[in-house]
Amino acid sequence: MQRRKFIQNVSLLTAATTLPAVGHAVSTTAKSKFSVAFISDIHIKPLAEAEAGMRKVLRNIHQLKKQPDFIINGGDCVMDALAADKEKTKIQWDLFNSIMKAENKLPVKYALGNHDIWAWQLKDADKKDPLYGKGWWLQQTGYAKTYYSYTHNNWHFIVLDSVQENNGGYIALLDDAQFAWLENELNNHQEKFICIVSHIPIMSFCSAMFFKDMLPNGDWKLSRALLHTDARKIKDLFKKHSNIKTCLSGHIHLQDELTYLGIKYYCNGAVSGNWWGGAFQDFAPAYALFDFNADGTVERKMIEY
Repeated sequence: MQRRKFIQNVSLLTAATTLPAVGHAVSTTAKSKFSVAFISDIHIKPLAEAEAGMRKVLRNIHQLKKQPDFIINGGDCVMDALAADKEKTKIQWDLFNSIMKAENKLPVKYALGNHDIWAWQLKDADKKDPLYGKGWWLQQTGYAKTYYSYTHNNWHFIVLDSVQENNGGYIALLDDAQFAWLENELNNHQEKFICIVSHIPIMSFCSAMFFKDMLPNGDWKLSRALLHTDARKIKDLFKKHSNIKTCLSGHIHLQDELTYLGIKYYCNGAVSGNWWGGAFQDFAPAYALFDFNADGTVERKMIEY
């Protein structure tokens, strides 16, 4: 699907009129409160349950009495592009786009998920193909980079790219250029409340619960692909900025909520649950609805649609 057509489908063009530009003055009026729907890990594929489920979650959002100002897609739009050939990857994205076009009228902001990356695990992949790796996701979203920011009311949203290539797989961290960009973003938006979005959690307990067993010696089994390996470095940066109020993520298909050094970290389950096989462990397919308040507080409600 052409880039322009996709952007129209997901209402990214209308986002410009809905999301105020960076530098919008801080307001403390009641109008500053707004809500956002956070959908993550849709993992769409040509499967009746998956197609019906994606339609259902979008319809549920659009039937809310108070409509969210916009949707944040936390990543993993498609079932998997990492090991899929071009034809299978295109089928998944075309299906995703067609459902978005039919069912969604709200602006959408996207975070890059690991399964949205094309051909990192595909044998004989053509690495010179402009769609290779993160190129396909950039084409689909119309973004210039895999990390970016935007401002809405008195909140500044920073969307990170958690996923870096690592020995044929991936590792959760920020490369040096992105970390420097993040530091600059925080320095330049100290007058606003900050929300950080990343596909893979920066801080999370449910990352340790992903595997049902422990290591043979009793240690926790925690993969470098399930939690930011640079969490301590990021934490030290965050300590310098008291206006960072919350961090939102997906990836784990489980849900948790924790406060660490004054920041609320939310891991928000999965629209697909157990990859369209019902509940994953004890968590049914769901999405999160967030209220962002004028005083910098955030409230979450998980909705099993």
